[in-house]
Amino acid sequence: MKNLATILLKTLILTTVLHSGIQIAQAEEKQLDKVAAIVNSGVVLESEVQSLLENIKQQAIKNNQALPSNNALRTQVMDKLINDNLTLQIGERMGVQVSDAQLDQTITNMAKENKLTLSQFRQSLINDGTDYEKYRESVRTELISGEVRRNSVQRRIYISPQEVSNLLELMKEQTTNDVEYNLGHILIEFPSDPTQAELNSNKERADKVIELLNNGSDFKKIAIASSGGANALEGGDLGWKNINEMPTLFSELIAGKDKGTVVGPIRTGLGFSIVKILDIRGRQIVEVEEVKASHILIKPSIILSEEKAEAQLQALLDRVKAGEITFADAAKEFSEGPTSVRGGDLGWADPKSYDPAFKEALATMQPGEYHKPFRSSFGWHIIQLNDRRMVDATSQMNQNRAYQILHSRKFALEDARWMKETRDDAYIEIFEQDK
Repeated sequence: MKNLATILLKTLILTTVLHSGIQIAQAEEKQLDKVAAIVNSGVVLESEVQSLLENIKQQAIKNNQALPSNNALRTQVMDKLINDNLTLQIGERMGVQVSDAQLDQTITNMAKENKLTLSQFRQSLINDGTDYEKYRESVRTELISGEVRRNSVQRRIYISPQEVSNLLELMKEQTTNDVEYNLGHILIEFPSDPTQAELNSNKERADKVIELLNNGSDFKKIAIASSGGANALEGGDLGWKNINEMPTLFSELIAGKDKGTVVGPIRTGLGFSIVKILDIRGRQIVEVEEVKASHILIKPSIILSEEKAEAQLQALLDRVKAGEITFADAAKEFSEGPTSVRGGDLGWADPKSYDPAFKEALATMQPGEYHKPFRSSFGWHIIQLNDRRMVDATSQMNQNRAYQILHSRKFALEDARWMKETRDDAYIEIFEQDK
């Protein structure tokens, strides 16, 4: 009987242990994340998709903005995350990096633009339910993506002097040069090598969109749901544009039209475009202030830390102030970059053309002053401000503006083409969402 009791006890213990093990194994099977898409050698995680979806929905609630169906919104979010993944992969191959110091400077500048300190800006994001560390990394992604796109697209753009001259003449003839339009854009995108049936189908979709808009449908909601353009998740908002800044096909249809006007479908190389005038305003011309400054730049590296670069510049500044060396001689000997041979002389320039951190530093200075070491996206600087002046830069500004207008037109088109080609050459597999 004793042996039988012992056997029964052992059996009970073993059964209990096995049952507990099964429960533990089942508990360990809880899914933490999954792959939403494969993009070449990279992946888009479902957590990334859900995070961006949640952010967009929170912003929509905050701005009282209607959104399309979850499926349509998810499609746009997946497109963005796939594009980001592709550009980050290209950026890694190109060696494009954004250091923590550059990232902090960018976010600090964003805070200043919102008239907040960095801590206030961070707290406002947290109050809105945003994970600050995820937000910080999303800014890094946007910076790398922007750099990759600029490097990849810029080489595809050529603007001839004759094009600038022709646009300048056209600008002089324009009588509406003081009017700007806030445009919304929806692109019904063509597939690669479309058939006539696909073209007809896209034209029908474009006509249906115009019908919906003319019947009072929410433009931004339709743009988020249907547009293949780069600004889809911003509701198709192209920002404020002068007639000359728009693609010619748009400007010919927009000029002189009233707020709320919808034009299209306009066939382009990428698809059918639909444009709405969201608002109209006049533009005021102001005088331009120029500054004449010199700088010394030192770039941190694996060998030279951020702290040592800053300390090296502070030591140089102390020597300049003590009269041991001139600023120009110090720049020639120690500064990195093309201005070193000129003693760091940057010449006369509009401060708005400089890196945001550099512009902010100049704004605090008086002629003859030096600025202590500070970090920009290029590295560590010290500045000598030589002078300020107000100039009538109308002629030069018009020429620069004409060039930037042409560049903006071509960049937007080439950027879309480059992204389409990049996606066409990539291996992309999107997994269906669990119902």
